[in-house]
Amino acid sequence: MLILLILGLYSCSDDEAEYISINRELDVNIPSNFPQIQYDLSANPPTEKGFELGKKLFYDGRLSSNGFISCGFCHEQRFAFTHHGHQFSHGIDDLEGTRNAPAVQNMAFQKEFAWDGATSHLDLFPIIPITNEVEMGETVSNVVSKLREDDEYQKLFTEAFDEGEVNNEYFFKALSQFMVMMVSSNSTYDKYVRGEEGGEFTETEEYGYELFQQKCASCHTSDLFTDDAFRNNGLPPYPGINDIGRAEVTGSTADNYKFKVPSLRNVAITAPYMHDGRFGSLASVLNFYDTGVQDSETLDPILKQNNRLGIDLSEEEKQALIAFLNTLTDETFLNDERFAEY
Repeated sequence: MLILLILGLYSCSDDEAEYISINRELDVNIPSNFPQIQYDLSANPPTEKGFELGKKLFYDGRLSSNGFISCGFCHEQRFAFTHHGHQFSHGIDDLEGTRNAPAVQNMAFQKEFAWDGATSHLDLFPIIPITNEVEMGETVSNVVSKLREDDEYQKLFTEAFDEGEVNNEYFFKALSQFMVMMVSSNSTYDKYVRGEEGGEFTETEEYGYELFQQKCASCHTSDLFTDDAFRNNGLPPYPGINDIGRAEVTGSTADNYKFKVPSLRNVAITAPYMHDGRFGSLASVLNFYDTGVQDSETLDPILKQNNRLGIDLSEEEKQALIAFLNTLTDETFLNDERFAEY
């Protein structure tokens, strides 16, 4: 059997042998302080070639109708793959949407995607911006057709997948392989909870962490800092935009004005905040939770306790919370060359 195996290896062409040797499966970083991964790695294990293909696609403007707006246009690495400074996502012809571009990080650990949970599978997530008329304004079939006409992409798909066809399935799987590897887990906070060097808190940060556990962790749970749920946080509709959130997907009035609880990882550098980007600072967010929460039929019960709306916060507590939130910034992730545009 050993002789046959050796003979079989030598019978491969040089190209086949090179492919077998270089398209290795990648290890997905699953930090010890993280919850269970949700993405089915067995159905689409990231490989070196699949990851590189996904990265090229992520930064390719041909995914949009005007050939300019790529995924990376609204998801910039230095801002945790958000569109820092832009209230609403915008794309082709400089058109604006009605929601803020969410961070792309730790996607493999999430169950629902987009502010309204329009999809529960990471492979299908790119369909939302690609087909949005004011973001990328394209169709998936047109995108795949453009890729098929490109000799380089034909080669890359062949190297990344066994069958090698340029099709919808492999297009989405390649993008997922890139996003699955985008794990943010090396902030000061992570080192603190894992007992690693560089994880020391100041007294103010320690106090902020205690306050966070008492007043914020009901929704921003686990070390993902989101419970992946949809909640009405008492934010009144933005003037001129009656975005009903999750109800647009479910059709249920019980979901009116509910939006996905965002992760707070790298939150200090991902302004503006909320689904509509109305707040430009963390101080404004905390002020809202202290005095700005509005009651409604679907307001989350967590924000309607002790005969008051919102969360009671003193100025000292707000400053301490902000100090703690700053410990969630992951410079390693923000500067990881694996995810950088070519």
